[in-house]
Amino acid sequence: MEFVSKNTLHVVSGRANMPLAEKVARHLGVGLGETNLSDFASGEVHCRFGESVRGADMFIIQTHGASGGMSVNDAIIEHLVMVDAARRASVKRITAVMPFYGYARQDRKADGREPITAKLVANMFAGAGADRLMSLDLHSGQIQGFFDQPFDHLVAMPVLVDYLVSNMGEELVVVSPDAGRVKVAERYANVLHADLAIVHKRRVRGVKNVVEAKEVVGEVSGRTCVLIDDMIDTGGTMVAAAEVLVERGAQSVCAAATHGVLSGPAIDRLKNSVISKLVITDTLPLPPEKQIDKIEVLTVAAIIGDAIDAVFRNTSVSEIFGGANQL
Repeated sequence: MEFVSKNTLHVVSGRANMPLAEKVARHLGVGLGETNLSDFASGEVHCRFGESVRGADMFIIQTHGASGGMSVNDAIIEHLVMVDAARRASVKRITAVMPFYGYARQDRKADGREPITAKLVANMFAGAGADRLMSLDLHSGQIQGFFDQPFDHLVAMPVLVDYLVSNMGEELVVVSPDAGRVKVAERYANVLHADLAIVHKRRVRGVKNVVEAKEVVGEVSGRTCVLIDDMIDTGGTMVAAAEVLVERGAQSVCAAATHGVLSGPAIDRLKNSVISKLVITDTLPLPPEKQIDKIEVLTVAAIIGDAIDAVFRNTSVSEIFGGANQL
């Protein structure tokens, strides 16, 4: 008797960013599988797949961000529960797709007696049974090494570049809001055939979310400046950098970031800032109360969908980005 093995694609999603997962599934031409996620009265999460997934190649999508009544920690636990359910349901391969990787900024010990929580998150997914991780625009490249199995790093640059080419004028200057993001900003500058500038900043030691922008390296006078970063959280870095650019004679300043965390005072800061436009992607949901005219949201569903298709077919993910997805 001869058995013919057939690889089956199965895509499911957590509740943290269902609209993005639905767009990814549509791009792939498949339906989202039923997870039947629910919460017990105690707050514990329960998952039960609505059909047999034995032997499937499963991609479990969940962004690690707060949405509705769900916290970042809730999203991560829900993701882990789905991975564990898949392992116990005899899934052949489990890929945990996290458009936004939780705790990515805690990737090293910046001070004594601190955790490296980004490594802890990777350990938890390995322990739950994930065979592969996939994420977009990690805060730092070393996070890929925290997970011993394959890690696919995707970038939102194609989507953001298309927008900038279509909507920004000539005489463009790509600006890194701090020294740590220069390499990424340089890639954007090369693709856009634009000049590069850097804003030197200093964080106030011992005080969270307080940033001082100090000086600009590069010529920005009379130019349209685009600040590039992997994420915008409270907005302190972006807003402070934009103010310095205007002080140095920039004609206008816009900003582009993959992950719009936009926590705390971010929206008020943006409203009152010199930034004319903030372009982000839908790796994190943007609730109605944060939707202002200055913010433009682009989708990365096609990028994630193409990467899932490449992994499923065992073809190259890096070729999708021409090798530009390496940090």
